[in-house]
Amino acid sequence: MINDKQLIKLGLLCICMLPFYAMAQTKSSYNPLQVFDPSFFTHNGNELRSANGAPGPKYWQNSASYVISAALIEKDTSVKGDVSINYTNNSPDTLNYLWLQVDQNLFRADSRGTAATPVTGGRFDVKKYTKGYQIDSVSVTYMGKTYQVEPVISDTRMEIRLPFAVKPHGDQISIKVNYSFFVPEHGADRMGRLSTKQGMIYQLAQWYPRMCVYDDVEGWNTLPYMGEGEFYCEYGDYDYFITVPSDMIVAGSGDLQNPQQVLTGTQIKRLADAGKSDSTVSIISRQEVGTPGSRPKQQGTLTWHYKMHNTRDVSWSASRSFIWDATRINLPSGKGGLAMAVYPVESVGHERYSRAAQYLKHSIEFYSNSYFVYPWHSAFVVAGVALGMEYPGIVFCSYEIKNDDLWRDVTHEIGHNWFPMIVGSNERRFMWMDEGLNTFINGYSTAAFNRGEYVDTSSAAIGITRSLLKEKAPLMTAPEVMTEGGLYYYKTALALNILRNEVLGPDRFDYAFNVYIKRWAYKHPQPDDFFRTMNDAAGDNLNWFWKEWFYTTWNVDQAVTDVKYVNNDPSQGALISIENLGEMALPVTLKVTRQNGDVQLIKLPVEVWQRGAKWTFRCNSTTKIASVIIDPDRRFPDTDRCNNVYKMP
Repeated sequence: MINDKQLIKLGLLCICMLPFYAMAQTKSSYNPLQVFDPSFFTHNGNELRSANGAPGPKYWQNSASYVISAALIEKDTSVKGDVSINYTNNSPDTLNYLWLQVDQNLFRADSRGTAATPVTGGRFDVKKYTKGYQIDSVSVTYMGKTYQVEPVISDTRMEIRLPFAVKPHGDQISIKVNYSFFVPEHGADRMGRLSTKQGMIYQLAQWYPRMCVYDDVEGWNTLPYMGEGEFYCEYGDYDYFITVPSDMIVAGSGDLQNPQQVLTGTQIKRLADAGKSDSTVSIISRQEVGTPGSRPKQQGTLTWHYKMHNTRDVSWSASRSFIWDATRINLPSGKGGLAMAVYPVESVGHERYSRAAQYLKHSIEFYSNSYFVYPWHSAFVVAGVALGMEYPGIVFCSYEIKNDDLWRDVTHEIGHNWFPMIVGSNERRFMWMDEGLNTFINGYSTAAFNRGEYVDTSSAAIGITRSLLKEKAPLMTAPEVMTEGGLYYYKTALALNILRNEVLGPDRFDYAFNVYIKRWAYKHPQPDDFFRTMNDAAGDNLNWFWKEWFYTTWNVDQAVTDVKYVNNDPSQGALISIENLGEMALPVTLKVTRQNGDVQLIKLPVEVWQRGAKWTFRCNSTTKIASVIIDPDRRFPDTDRCNNVYKMP
């Protein structure tokens, strides 16, 4: 999920022309004992989660596979369906009750999310109320016997109290729920409906009751859905059927199973052609939208059948207004795929969605080559009411955006298929683990696209400094509480870029980062699993770094305080004194310029700050020095750049 246009640009604003403090800081706030804290990890590794950050030999997680049948009923703008869940308890615990997420209850007038929304509103507030989920019946089948149960619904959670116990280590139970809900117009900017010239666009998400995660950290994860914090789901296989009016197109997660029933012969052939082409192929052109020949059936309804394997969720969109583009995805595994875009006539244009399929193609290919191969066959970008929202194999983007904003939205939302759709972190607790890691990889995708067409060369560190000074809560804060929500994205991305380029170097960072992805693909990592893996695979104790960037609101202020020649003789070298005035410790890069024009770059490790806030080192220069600059390339969010430059008299 990406924030609004202003927030998208947050990390790119160049706003550091003057020091951020009204008066330059002269007294250091630095305490090395706080930074280099030996008690950073609060527990040792165990058989479930190893000390090196890998899943332990007894790591387990439960699974949930779904069969869903749902119908979009336009008469009252509702979805009615039933979901059958095959749930496997791989835990060592006996389960006497089950918890499900019923996220549509966010849109009730009496929901917790509604009550906790500030009166000023916000992007994720409830604009108009619905009745939430209407649960018609719930039954469970266990050991061949079916039981009707009365669920206990609490806000966006539903408890099923069992008349028996589900045993540990692989016992299974089936749950069936008949349900319906009214589709909200503005579904907390994650779903909803948009009226266009040629018909309504429905973006459907959180559209079926789904299992809460039961894990080794929290047991049942039952945090309510409040709007800002996203999702935490089990992995499984999905087999789902969507019934809509016959003149609608349904774009869904996964692979379409019955193209012969819902597409024309021409459209099937065009999809096959797209699978062989790196250029965009029109499946339904602008001129064909709404024409009788564009649909295999003129009246009644059609049921679209999709499947998706080993995923944590599925979503879909339906409309009469869809133009449909497709192009081939080239994956390093040799497997092909399709990147597709559906959008209304309002979004046509080279600067708009006519390039969206190519944006999607490039992003999937880049992330597959750089991090982990895209595990599914197809992906959709859908233009509609949601500004930017991600689900496995399908992303929702605003129909209004264009040019670099559209590119950044598409590459960001599909990037979420790596974090958290493949690496399945808990978005409801740790927003930085999906938004931040994803924003980090988005920067490299953008640099690689079309010879850097959309690269912004301004300093991300400078752009975020003012926000860091206003930061009231660290990145570990719950999503609903964070006042500077963009920091989940940009502070995390900046931290990882600094770690990669200034602390570890690209080779060691990239190796460790890829180890983390492979270790935790289709699993449920916690923050410590990420920190431990990076430490172990990169070969550095980075606990100081994790603490200051993720657990505090500290800032950095490095200064050059003095330059003296050894024995007052420039030919014998110089003693350069630096000071750490902020709370953070980071490595030091200095640019020493001599009066003859020669330039020397000096790098000092973070360990120079272990003894205290001041450090003096010898520069082996042989001529007079003109100036010394600390952080010359503005890689750090330094709060006072006036003390970064020392000019010799």
